Amino acid sequence: MLSREEFIRESLELNLFFQRIMKEHLFFIETSAQPVDSRIKAQAASLRMSFAELLAQTIRAANGVVSEAAIGSNEFVTPFTLDSEETTARLTGTSINITLTRAELELTSNRKQFNSYDEVFIRALNGRTLDALERVINFQKRLIDMVASCSIFIPLYPELLRHITREAELYRNELRALNEGELPRGRICFQIDFWNNIMLEHAQFIDGLLDPTEEALKAAAQGFVDRFSELIGRCSAENESRIASQSREAAKDIKAYKAAATEGLLRCNIESIIVPLLADHVLREANHFLRILG
Repeated sequence: MLSREEFIRESLELNLFFQRIMKEHLFFIETSAQPVDSRIKAQAASLRMSFAELLAQTIRAANGVVSEAAIGSNEFVTPFTLDSEETTARLTGTSINITLTRAELELTSNRKQFNSYDEVFIRALNGRTLDALERVINFQKRLIDMVASCSIFIPLYPELLRHITREAELYRNELRALNEGELPRGRICFQIDFWNNIMLEHAQFIDGLLDPTEEALKAAAQGFVDRFSELIGRCSAENESRIASQSREAAKDIKAYKAAATEGLLRCNIESIIVPLLADHVLREANHFLRILG
């Protein structure tokens, strides 16, 4: 059973990472939906605002509470996040609340004592987040079905829609575990396989979104596909440490690749159909994986 301090800190750190991830998934859907699908665009926007509001509550509660390791991992925000949001908002004409990012950049760690009111508040925050997650998962599954039946066109890969839905389901499962007093990450081999697969799919998506002339970047992306493919499904109780170490090295390398790509996109040095916020988004997920492995 988690202590009160562990429950509060783990909940806030999980929410700080995933609430932003969820709202960005919805941003990508919202900005990709076609004019004919105004209801899809409006629903994505509404759900995105729900997660922005939840994130604002989480940030206020997290200051002085979250660990220095979590802040230092750059899984909540990176040095590129603010510029990525401003550039992507300008390019898409869709507003992004950058005050949330500014507040996260100012987060401090481990300075607060906890009381029963804090626990009640966090449990309620987790409950509201779980409600929003159910709506998002149902919305995204409905969208996947619409794409599969050719009743909607959206320039997002069907596998990308399934990818973001798997992430939402993982978040839901981990938040439920916390509310039941358990550490959220469960078996390390499950986490390693899950996030290695996410890293593999990121590399596939990046390869598919880069301009054909970006041959070196595309070749590097394919190299990551091959590398992560070799790691998935190999972890067991007997070799957990070795596979974790190999996964850590692969994650460090793809993190460096994603950081360079984010900077290159912000400087307009890469030809692609990738907005900077998407590159920063997948960079934060690599940072999150590295903290799990750490």
